[in-house]
Amino acid sequence: MKRFCALVLLAAACHASAAEEDGFVSLFNGRNLSGWVNANCAPETWSVRDGLIHCTGHPTGAMRTERQYENFILEVEWRHLASGGNSGVFIWGTPIAAPGVPFLRGIEVQVLDHGFNVKGKNEWYTTHGDVFPIHGATMKPFGRHNGDRSFPSEERSKGTPEWNHYRIVCTNGVLRLHVNGKEVSGGQDCNYRKGYLALESEGAPVEFRNIRIKELPSSGAPPELSAPLDRGWRPLFNGLDLRGWQTNAATAERWTVSGERLVLKQGAPNSASTLQTVGQFQNAEFIVDCNVSKTEGNAPSPIVQIGGLDVPLTGAPIGKFQRFVITLKGREVLVSSGDKELARLKLSSSGSASRSLALRDMGSAVTFMNLYARDL
Repeated sequence: MKRFCALVLLAAACHASAAEEDGFVSLFNGRNLSGWVNANCAPETWSVRDGLIHCTGHPTGAMRTERQYENFILEVEWRHLASGGNSGVFIWGTPIAAPGVPFLRGIEVQVLDHGFNVKGKNEWYTTHGDVFPIHGATMKPFGRHNGDRSFPSEERSKGTPEWNHYRIVCTNGVLRLHVNGKEVSGGQDCNYRKGYLALESEGAPVEFRNIRIKELPSSGAPPELSAPLDRGWRPLFNGLDLRGWQTNAATAERWTVSGERLVLKQGAPNSASTLQTVGQFQNAEFIVDCNVSKTEGNAPSPIVQIGGLDVPLTGAPIGKFQRFVITLKGREVLVSSGDKELARLKLSSSGSASRSLALRDMGSAVTFMNLYARDL
């Protein structure tokens, strides 16, 4: 018995030593989503079921890592639960969604089931491991490609409900994807080449398991090739419904949620249908993506309110999303877009120190998305 116990202990020690030499660290503990951040989805979009990461597919969005990575080998197993399911693994991504879309900026390693059959299959996309930059990212693709989209050299992925294994090797802005044991696609000169890793929700249920990473020595990615660091942003809108907002019969009549967007229908202005957050803020910063629909005549600028103060989003273009940043410090309110300051306003000294953010009903058709807040 003593000899048997000694052998067991020796085997365990050898296994631990091999794991250390292997150098991989698990990114998923099989119990909860510790180490991951819901970037812009509903609370129920991402969960753990039977030791697997389960994604409902709704809304479109992402769950990302808490920290950034530069050079590494990432391994992940995935399977779709419905024919034609769409998902992805984002590499070197931003902490929040890019302006006007529910996706992070980054390099996407596509996770697409063979049942996906929209027009253009094997011409502008495949279901075997495409790699491509999205929403401001850039990459020079390897091998057969369409534009900046790298197509796999072999068809190696398996359809639902079978599991697939991705090995993604990322070094100094070069990304190489291995599908089920063989390199098939990738690209170089990636921008960014340091950032967050993320799993994508995009319309259908999908599961992930055995996510692990081996970090490689840094090559010193400069700031201009590195994604912005998370500054504590948290989503105010979950892309599915109006949880977190004060609603009534008037708001139900004027506001709808469609495609990860918060839509105000055109009609007579109504102060009762102003949409207001349940939460309140003291010193805080907000992100608001805004798109004014094309209408007859001159539409008024969209207006948000902070503590009852009207904050116009001046210069919002017709038919195109623009990102606004609103900074609240004490009684001072600063509105900017890009690097341009648009307005400086001051709250009443008689108001409460805690204030809600509200979207006013000005009568014009307006669409909002990517609403975030962070405490200062």
